[in-house]
Amino acid sequence: MHLPHDRARAADLAVGRMSSEFTPLRRAAAFLAELSGWRRWIWSFLLGALAAAALPPIDSVPLLVPAFSGLVWIMDGVRTKRAAFAVGWWFGFGFFLVGLYWIAIALTVDVARFWWMMPFAAAGFPAGFGFFTGAATAAAWLVAPTGIARILALAIAWSAAEWLRGHILTGFPWNLVGYAWAGSFPGGLAVLQSTAAIGIYGLSFLTVLAALLPATLADRRRWRWVPTIAAAALVAIPAVLGAARLSTGATEMQPDVRLRLVQPSIPQSLKWDASAREANFRTHLALSAQPGDPNVVIWPEAAATFYLNRDETARRAIASVLRPGAVLITGAPRTDPEPLPPQHVWNSLAVIDDAGRLVATYDKFHLVPFGEYQPLRGILPIDKITPGNIDFSAGPGPQTLTLPHLPAAGPLICYEVIFPGEVVDEQHRPAWLLNLTNDAWYGRSSGPYQHFAIARTRAIEEGMPLVRSANNGISAVVDPYGRVTARLDLDTVGVLDAALPKPIVPPPYARFGELGYVALVGAAFLALVALRRR
Repeated sequence: MHLPHDRARAADLAVGRMSSEFTPLRRAAAFLAELSGWRRWIWSFLLGALAAAALPPIDSVPLLVPAFSGLVWIMDGVRTKRAAFAVGWWFGFGFFLVGLYWIAIALTVDVARFWWMMPFAAAGFPAGFGFFTGAATAAAWLVAPTGIARILALAIAWSAAEWLRGHILTGFPWNLVGYAWAGSFPGGLAVLQSTAAIGIYGLSFLTVLAALLPATLADRRRWRWVPTIAAAALVAIPAVLGAARLSTGATEMQPDVRLRLVQPSIPQSLKWDASAREANFRTHLALSAQPGDPNVVIWPEAAATFYLNRDETARRAIASVLRPGAVLITGAPRTDPEPLPPQHVWNSLAVIDDAGRLVATYDKFHLVPFGEYQPLRGILPIDKITPGNIDFSAGPGPQTLTLPHLPAAGPLICYEVIFPGEVVDEQHRPAWLLNLTNDAWYGRSSGPYQHFAIARTRAIEEGMPLVRSANNGISAVVDPYGRVTARLDLDTVGVLDAALPKPIVPPPYARFGELGYVALVGAAFLALVALRRR
């Protein structure tokens, strides 16, 4: 009897139950391969949820191995393309539901208006993103019948799906699997150094491949340990090279730059409350005026909730807390110059000097759909989540700010920092990245921890320090190797006085972009072609 290729390995596992060599691992593989119907979908969902636990703040990276190996074993029992897609969709639904639940928390700030949207935010986004993972498993099932070929095909397809998710419809490259190394897992920072050469997409590809290869341990072939050894090498080699890079890379500081990051931890429910506006502003001023000698004071995103470019009184109040020669950098909405009525509004960064002058501005260019603007306005009968009836306008793109007596800065507002390769003006590279954000929308959830881990990775990719000022945390200074030199934890009220690290020579990723990632995936594709020919 001739079995279809996609059933051959499942049959092999079933036969293994009758052999003396049958192990608990083979029993688990056979169990997953023989699932059908709703049981298959539930187990796919659970494995996806398990994979999400590898990401910050849980940081249980080893859980990726049973999660992705289990996905391979379930796929071994699939007979149709539609079922292969469904397995990937349910896996992705579990992965994104657990990893992105915090999106719905933003709606609780005005629950009376947006309560009905919470199920769509909590489950709708994971359901939509599940189409990417479903397409990946369907493609792998079609390309390769079983074994190492299927594992290579799935790693390539998963990586392509992550890249597409990061670019289609403005993109949302959040919680790529490679970010599992950006949290607190021991040795994770050493592995994360590989993003200096291959970027986060490349590291994500290696991580998924390493998590898939141990699935072959359930085979009865003599060479079944070889792929697992290869998986260990995929992690060990970057870890060793990364550790060497960290040991030889000293953190040098910019002379005469004294930063003060202000973290007021103002609750989001009060952030835009008109009756609390003056008190919130005074809180920022009082924290800025604490003893010390900073020459750069940094407030978070939308710290000023009024049009600072039109408010000379507020600018003079800011100047009153600055030392001679110092500047203050803050997030604030910006609108058209007076005397015109506000026609456009930008989510902006403003630089104020010690005379109260507005010396530089930057407008956010990568806006949050449904948060800062309403897609398909006039068709969808819903309002944007942020206050105001006017959609924010987009800025021109990445810029480099030349500031008085300071190294040139690359500003990024909120989630602009999540887009690899799109954070600096390549024609005028800055000396440091400045990320202003407000994660108070998401409370004490996993969202702020994930956001910080992503921002930390940009510092390694670009070879330059990153300064992050967040309303309720995590505020920090990160050196070009991703090491945190100063930090204020979530919901802490206070200031963080720190030095500014120097950048290093731009690493390969900063110079060549995704070339290293493309080379990795290209090599895997050639190996897949060779296996298919055999």
